[in-house]
Amino acid sequence: MDRLTDLELLIGVEDHGSLSRAAQNLGLSSAAATRHLAALETRLGVRLVERNTRRAYLTGEGREFCHRARAILTDLQEAESAVQANALRPSGSLRVSASLSFAMQHIAPRLPRYLARYPEVRIHVETANRYLDMIDQGIDVAVRTREYEPDSTITIRKLATTRRLLTAAPEYLARRGTPARPQDLARHHMLVYVHANHPWELRFSRAGEQAVVRIEGLLESNDGQVLRAAALGGLGILMQPAYIVQDDVDAGRLVRVLDDWDLPRLQINLAYPSRKMLSAKVRTFLDFMVEEFRADGCEARWTAMPAALQ
Repeated sequence: MDRLTDLELLIGVEDHGSLSRAAQNLGLSSAAATRHLAALETRLGVRLVERNTRRAYLTGEGREFCHRARAILTDLQEAESAVQANALRPSGSLRVSASLSFAMQHIAPRLPRYLARYPEVRIHVETANRYLDMIDQGIDVAVRTREYEPDSTITIRKLATTRRLLTAAPEYLARRGTPARPQDLARHHMLVYVHANHPWELRFSRAGEQAVVRIEGLLESNDGQVLRAAALGGLGILMQPAYIVQDDVDAGRLVRVLDDWDLPRLQINLAYPSRKMLSAKVRTFLDFMVEEFRADGCEARWTAMPAALQ
């Protein structure tokens, strides 16, 4: 900061022909201005300003240095203006991270509407079924299903809450029967998502009742779309968040199983580094996603219980 003040002071002397006037414009005392000038001349090893009783003027070296100083300050002002413009106008590359399932079903279909509204933004979607380090990977916004972040520099904004549903294809249930109680799952073919919390232990609740069931997977995977495809093919019973299987349930491709029992629910959050001075591209994407999910009634669809229990 002292060096910038030195440059501004020297430019002011050339413009006004007075060290005191230059100091006044910068909010400096005459003594402070004199110290700044002396420090600058000492650092450069050359005299930059000459003074007489009426005015101050730059030496040849002072004029040369002042010319270069003006160019430096102009570049700095242009850089600041560009950053401020970007803070107000969404533009540049926005890096978004989400699981493959969430990105396919709930981000990609909405991007045309976002980009139509903000055409100067470019989107990079990084799919991963694990939580990437946002800082190391340069992620602007990440979709995550945990209620808090262990890193205090990461802020979260709730997007929706979702049930986790047990579903199966009608042909599977016709062939193997429909479970009537949680314990019946022990004799069924289970499709297990290995990144879930406690993937081989299901904790059910219903009107004060609790049931804990251990399961084994006929098919296990780290990707929900693999398991969804297997369930649609009639391979077994799938446990996945409603946001993955709700459309299949609505279309009759999958049928809810043990729907009067509830599994621990998930909170879907938008995570982003720091809550202060958000860039326009991040702020508008956060607002857009929340607005879209609210308008579509996602949480109401994904947390609905059977009508008899409501």
